[in-house]
Amino acid sequence: MTELSRSTEDYLKAIYGLGRSGEPVPTGALADALAIAPASVSGMVRRLAETDLIAHEPYRGVQLTDAGRRAALRVIRRHRILETYLVKVLAWDWDSVHAEAERLEHAASDLLVARMADALGNPAFDPHGAPIPTVDGEIEEQELVPLTELGVGGTGEFRLVSDDDAERLRYIASIGFRVGTRFELVEVTPFRGPLTVLRRELGASPQLIGYELAQSLLCLPCTLEPAA
Repeated sequence: MTELSRSTEDYLKAIYGLGRSGEPVPTGALADALAIAPASVSGMVRRLAETDLIAHEPYRGVQLTDAGRRAALRVIRRHRILETYLVKVLAWDWDSVHAEAERLEHAASDLLVARMADALGNPAFDPHGAPIPTVDGEIEEQELVPLTELGVGGTGEFRLVSDDDAERLRYIASIGFRVGTRFELVEVTPFRGPLTVLRRELGASPQLIGYELAQSLLCLPCTLEPAA
């Protein structure tokens, strides 16, 4: 595969993230995601549209072609393998790996990433619960719901949170939540107030979680065994 520039990889990754609904991504939304002036984004989109990586529909937005999607997933795989390696092997905290992986994902070769993946046992998910694309460009998206949609008395398992806010990740860790934590939603305060959850761990105490934070915690509803 032809090596792509850092900016091209950043654009493809952003379009993939914004376009998962299948609808074209407006260039304004792309500019916001990349923190780049709209005029600069429009110029880059025109250049990328001359390749086989994106399709641009004026006044509607951009979509990845099959080739663009493969290239985007290749970058995402590098990023998530790098994050996993930093956490699992080098013992970095999960709140500090995103920025480092952002820098390294453009420089790491496919061979290096493959060796890291082998050393990790070819994990399916990164430390924040995001699925890691396969070498063949396959990705298994999970059917998850925000904690706010679980309902009082509902039980579930915390599976995914975005890696782009270090302060949020540090707070989540400080209240004892991690990917794989199982819990019961005990109470929901009206008018977007805090939620009370109880981790299914011996000795755990009820924990208040603000509504905005709870919206960012994606969970798998499931039946839980009694706490051991």
